[in-house]
Amino acid sequence: MEKVTVSIIMPVYGVEEYVGAAIESMQKQTFTDWEMFAVDDGSPDKSGAICDSYAEKDARIHVIHKENGGAPSARNVAIDRAAGKYFYFMDSDDFAEADMLADMVEAAERTNAQLVVSGYYIDTYYSDTEKYTQAQAAEGRVYETQRAFREDAYRLFDRNLLYTPWNKLYLGDYIRDNKLYFPNTFWDDFPFNLSVLRDVERVTVIPGKYYHFVRKRAESETTKYRSDMYEKREEEHGWMVDLYRHWGVDDENSREFLARRYIERVIGCIENVTNKSCTLPTSEKKKEIRKILTDPKVKALLPVMRAQSSYMKLMLIPIWLQSTSLTYLEGSFISRVKSGNVKLFAKLKAKR
Repeated sequence: MEKVTVSIIMPVYGVEEYVGAAIESMQKQTFTDWEMFAVDDGSPDKSGAICDSYAEKDARIHVIHKENGGAPSARNVAIDRAAGKYFYFMDSDDFAEADMLADMVEAAERTNAQLVVSGYYIDTYYSDTEKYTQAQAAEGRVYETQRAFREDAYRLFDRNLLYTPWNKLYLGDYIRDNKLYFPNTFWDDFPFNLSVLRDVERVTVIPGKYYHFVRKRAESETTKYRSDMYEKREEEHGWMVDLYRHWGVDDENSREFLARRYIERVIGCIENVTNKSCTLPTSEKKKEIRKILTDPKVKALLPVMRAQSSYMKLMLIPIWLQSTSLTYLEGSFISRVKSGNVKLFAKLKAKR
């Protein structure tokens, strides 16, 4: 394999309207020493053919066609073929600013980082042309020790900078040596990043915002009811608790963050049950909500968390009261706003 600085890895499925813009945003990068693996995961539309057309004109682009196995398998196939000193993962319906790779690589080289974390934008479209943009970022910092990063990680988690792969540059040998792959699960990027963070030693944060996470496609929105949502969130909370236990971090700020993160996702699980796409009868919906409200963790973590906004304080009242009926009404209200006023929902979520 020829040496290359950055290997860009992008799973592709059902994105024929968007994948061209994603590829072109990489071709417009001011940093040019990269290779791209566009992995056509058995896409039923023209996505794979579109990728092929770009590869024919740009030798840096390699297209892998495979049977459908999901985004994790698509990313993992490319990980095994990538030759880059650094890995960069992107989604095929998003795009990036032209100076992203240049700034990330410069920071990685200058600080000898295993992981570079940057800011990003969430572009939520509420019409074909209108959008609400939320910026996520943190001040630049080079963590001098592993302990310093671990004790400060709660702030980066709080700003949603550690969950996703597309605002990060990973040292390739760190991924290879630790045999880190995306697990075959829904929302696979979160557990992958936890596996990266578990023992990482050299982390650099840069303040620039580059990646545009686009919420536009109806099928990419988290608007559908998931029967296993609560169980999934419980599993994720267990992962977070295990991470902090492994780190040996148990300070007040980290405990408060973990509690608040859990309760915020409890509210999301309640909305999921009251979602209009949930076909359960009302009695069963209230039964599911009661199950959530009576979880011992809810009672234990509510006093630990500190609501960050008046909106969140209001959302917590029915949960504090352990009122199934009021919580059901609250979830129904959130669902109506989420589906009927995308702009308002995006604003409220950003400021919670």
